[in-house]
Amino acid sequence: MRYGFAIDQRTCIGCHACTVACKTEHDIPVGQFRTWVKYVDKGEYPTTTREMGVMRCNHCTDAPCVTGCPTQALFIRPDGIVDFDNALCIGCKMCMQACPYDAIYIDDNTHTAAKCNFCAHRIDQGLEPACVQVCPTESIWMGDIDDPTSGISKFLSIEPINVRTPEQGTRPNVYYVGADQSVLDPLAAPVDGTYLWADADPLRLATAAELPGDPLTRARTTLNTAHPHAWGWRVWTYLWTKSISAGALLVAALLILTTADRSDLFTVVAPFISVLFLFLTAVLLVWDLKQPKRFIFLLNPFMLNRRSWLAIGGIFLGLLGAVSGLWFLAGAADVLGLANTIGAIDWLAWPAIPAAAMGAGYTAFLFGQAEGRDLWQSPVLFWHLQAQAVMVGSGALLILAAVFTPESSSITWLAWALVAGVIAHLLITAVEYGGKHPTRNASIAAHAITHGRYARTFWLGSVGLSLLGAAVAVGAALGGGIWLGVIAGLLVQPALFLHEKIFVMAGQDPPLS
Repeated sequence: MRYGFAIDQRTCIGCHACTVACKTEHDIPVGQFRTWVKYVDKGEYPTTTREMGVMRCNHCTDAPCVTGCPTQALFIRPDGIVDFDNALCIGCKMCMQACPYDAIYIDDNTHTAAKCNFCAHRIDQGLEPACVQVCPTESIWMGDIDDPTSGISKFLSIEPINVRTPEQGTRPNVYYVGADQSVLDPLAAPVDGTYLWADADPLRLATAAELPGDPLTRARTTLNTAHPHAWGWRVWTYLWTKSISAGALLVAALLILTTADRSDLFTVVAPFISVLFLFLTAVLLVWDLKQPKRFIFLLNPFMLNRRSWLAIGGIFLGLLGAVSGLWFLAGAADVLGLANTIGAIDWLAWPAIPAAAMGAGYTAFLFGQAEGRDLWQSPVLFWHLQAQAVMVGSGALLILAAVFTPESSSITWLAWALVAGVIAHLLITAVEYGGKHPTRNASIAAHAITHGRYARTFWLGSVGLSLLGAAVAVGAALGGGIWLGVIAGLLVQPALFLHEKIFVMAGQDPPLS
């Protein structure tokens, strides 16, 4: 059994009865929608046409929101309906990033994720969804798509149909009959100044110039809902703090295993920096939740979705914290003369490498589950995160080397590590943004970074500061003094911070509905 919708746009009159019925049935806050009607106008007056499309959750057979949800708050019922339990939702917004259709929002009343759930409570009582019941032209069909005798199956078998963004591979169960492609394709009709009865939301206005549009039909969106960025400064700051945490421990472990230097910078300070920035990372992650008190759900193994990389990532961060914490305790015991623990630190350096690598790199798989954000689907993102961790981790240790003076050879080692991290970071950046992208969504986001509204910050801030930091680090490596190392370490921190900010923002810019 597989419930689905068929929407006949040939008979839809754009009356918004479905929208009103949905809002009334589910007590949806003002300004938020589970079902809405999108308008696209084409042509020039007086030969203009208006196309319409009913937008909503597509109840995908392979629903990425269900896979990405860390607490199983989203689930697929046996009848195929993608439903949600807001009592389990922590408000992480992972489902919003996973959905390729902009169908999920954070409810202003409950502070949890919400979307069309096919009026599952009505279905269980043998009733139709509210939108189906009120449609005056019977343009919304519903039923069991797997049943060849059902009305919707017969209807779909005799009419040409379309679905939204089929290239995402989600196998959506909302089918459109007679819908214009300019309505179904979110990139085909940019906003042109304003909507019919309201101001267009700021994000759509800001990104309209980046969209290709259609110069022949001049298709433009004249009515839609607002979809602001789901993730903001806390997420890109988390990427930076996590890189420092993982990078400081990774670089210290590699240095311990390849040199004889056992100074306090590597036995005590490096693991302390790792623990400190890991704590800041956890604070940012919990702070970003819309239900921060529910973060303890992530500590309950019976609630975790073992397919969600947001849940799996918490495990890797815990392992990173355990290794860095033990390392710090061992180093502190040695410094305080309580025990000779250098041998234990040498042993801990081995597990520290995979712990730091996965602490830095798991985000690549997390972002990979954000299937609505094509820029984030980079196959080299895992290695990019490793390079970034080495860059800012070695930079942090170079800054502290001015106080906790290691051997001069170790300063040289750290300086070259920073240079290597910057080179790898910039090369992978060139691959990610400069190469051919598999989707238009990713191409638009990358172009916005390199040539659009983020270009100045990207070239001067991210790339420029990285290159300057590497150049200064080369001077430190060639005997220019510890203060050159300090300057290099300071320069690469804002370089990565700005890079992560651009990466997170641009990835969310292309519209999905």
